[in-house]
Amino acid sequence: MSKNLVAYFSASGVTGKVAEALSGLVDADLYEIKPAQLYSQADLNWMDNQSRSSVEMREKNSRPEISGELPNLDEYENIFIGFPVWWYTAPHIINTFLESCNIAGKNIYVFATSGGSTVEKSFRDLKAAYPAANWKAGKLIRGRITRDMLKGWFE
Repeated sequence: MSKNLVAYFSASGVTGKVAEALSGLVDADLYEIKPAQLYSQADLNWMDNQSRSSVEMREKNSRPEISGELPNLDEYENIFIGFPVWWYTAPHIINTFLESCNIAGKNIYVFATSGGSTVEKSFRDLKAAYPAANWKAGKLIRGRITRDMLKGWFE
């Protein structure tokens, strides 16, 4: 039987709720991708060009540091990676995670939360940047999270 991991970054808690629900559904271990320096509300102000998140997303090579020990991905076949959509793509801390772990040959399922963006650009960007992984269809989560919605995506 394959082993599953749900790894997620959640700046405001929304993506974390999806990750928790998904991990229970697919019988997966759960790993939170925590930034070494937590984001404040001011850091997340996308309308401020000088906010930390705006600066990070403008700098293509920005790789925010992750706090704590990374999981050993050798133990997992399926990895679900969740994040809020920032500037129509994945936050750069997701790149930090992917570049810090061996994802070659792993089945990667992307899920993202957003109030108005789509997941397609995030999926294309990640797939192009990390071609050694086996990328599966992504899922955008908007509004209320239901078990049936997650189950339908995974099945």
